[in-house]
Amino acid sequence: MTTVILVVMCVVVGALELYAGKQSRDQSNAFSRRIDELNEQVTKQNNVLVTVGEQLTAELSRVKQDVLPALDTRLRQNTGQVEELAGLVHQADEFLRTQAGRLRDLEQQRITLAALRRKLGEVETSVRAVTRTGAEEIEGKVDTALGRLADLERGGEEILALQRTLTRTLEDVEDVVAELLQFTEGELDDTVSAALTGRPRPHGDAVTATGRLWTRDDQLDDILGEMYERCVRASRLNVRFRTTEGSDGPAPGSPERRRYFLGGQAAEDLAGAFSALLISTGADLPRNGLHDAPRGEVRRGLARIEPGLPPGVEPTRPPEDEAALKALLRTLSECSGAVAQIGPLMAVRTRDELLCAVLTAAQSLELESDELFWDPSAATVRLRRLPSHQLWDLTTWATAP
Repeated sequence: MTTVILVVMCVVVGALELYAGKQSRDQSNAFSRRIDELNEQVTKQNNVLVTVGEQLTAELSRVKQDVLPALDTRLRQNTGQVEELAGLVHQADEFLRTQAGRLRDLEQQRITLAALRRKLGEVETSVRAVTRTGAEEIEGKVDTALGRLADLERGGEEILALQRTLTRTLEDVEDVVAELLQFTEGELDDTVSAALTGRPRPHGDAVTATGRLWTRDDQLDDILGEMYERCVRASRLNVRFRTTEGSDGPAPGSPERRRYFLGGQAAEDLAGAFSALLISTGADLPRNGLHDAPRGEVRRGLARIEPGLPPGVEPTRPPEDEAALKALLRTLSECSGAVAQIGPLMAVRTRDELLCAVLTAAQSLELESDELFWDPSAATVRLRRLPSHQLWDLTTWATAP
């Protein structure tokens, strides 16, 4: 019996050992398979990383070979332009200093000539008092000398006036060159930033519209300029650059012509915005015979006090762009002749009319090629040919109180 039990126990122990060995082999095989799978995944990841590294290397090589040399070339070109503009500014500054020195010399000469003239007058008086012999001859010589001194003094004053005109011209040139330098530096910074970041340049960084301003009334020139620039700012535009042809313009005695280069909005957006503002302004005209209403009666329309409001209560103030445009048009209406252009918007004032129009790019180019921007009468005739949806006659609006 004991032997049987021992044999059974040996069999059981052997079976357990066999089972444990089988479990160990299964686990070992499972670990081996898992390790093989992990090795395969690592190999695939290594291959992907190698491919990405090769692509990055190729892209970096392309950037080094193509993009960076092109950027370096453009930077060198723009740097050269900036240096040229800086040289022009320095030359203009030297000219101004030279002219200032000449002005001081001329002022000193004028003072000296005036003192010499007074001295000769005193000598003439003393000579006439001392002797009458040869008085006529001496008097003639003194008169001749005084005449020459007067001519010299007039010539000195003319030279002084010319020097002052030249100084003002050089100051204007310096302002233009400074604005050109600022504009070029801004364009260079924007171009480099756009090239490095790969982002397109916004409209605010580029010139998207042009403007013009002209009036024959010198008294209203400064006020009209302020109203014009206020309207530009209210239209979310900024002046990138401005030029002036000078007070004499193309012909002596002609009014000053101003050109503006504007940025901030696209021309299509400006056309829609100005059309909406002009429609609002046109709605401000009296309707149904109320233009001739007796004094004391209320006029209806935009920006008027509507019936039913208590005394002293004003309606809601218009937006800034509408108020700025109306202020510009009111100032234009006070002129005897003026032209104002802001992108597609063109306002023309003659002695009898005030017209506004929203032009297309082709129409603006046609007016510019015919040189009508500086001629209110001819511009009015041309604007009258436009379709009705592009033209606003604001003569009645301008004369309404």
